Amino acid sequence: MSTDDGASAHHGRQRRPLRIVLADDHKIVRLGLQMVLEGEPDLEVVGQLGDVPSLRRQLLAHRPDVLVLDLNMPGGTVLEAIPKLREEVPETEIVVLTMQDDPAVAQEVLHAGARGFVLKETADRELAVAIRRAAEGEPYVNRQLAGRMAAERIRSRGVD
Repeated sequence: MSTDDGASAHHGRQRRPLRIVLADDHKIVRLGLQMVLEGEPDLEVVGQLGDVPSLRRQLLAHRPDVLVLDLNMPGGTVLEAIPKLREEVPETEIVVLTMQDDPAVAQEVLHAGARGFVLKETADRELAVAIRRAAEGEPYVNRQLAGRMAAERIRSRGVD
């Protein structure tokens, strides 16, 4: 495993696996994500849930390092839940996983307090990296989307 993916242990000491809770309203998606993530020696899925009302309960029960959170789930608004969860369980970083590749949505999610933004179509390649970066307190956004976000910011400033 390369040392630039965030998985290496600091100063030669062995770290425990990063603990992850998966939140997606489709059980098959959660199971697929769990299979992908648990193929990584430094990641461990400790809980799963499928609706917004279960978020707080699962986070308080497991206190994971990272919550992988689908943007669209039943029972409430995920975007409104993010700042509340960050306040109540500040040790848990949030990586949003979504099909919405809109730069404005990504910006809104990051502004709400999520640390990462991963597209479902690239999750098999990017989610583990995003989780590791989030656990280190570093932001992660899909590369193509980050480029579009930067272009959007430049456009919104206008050219007078």
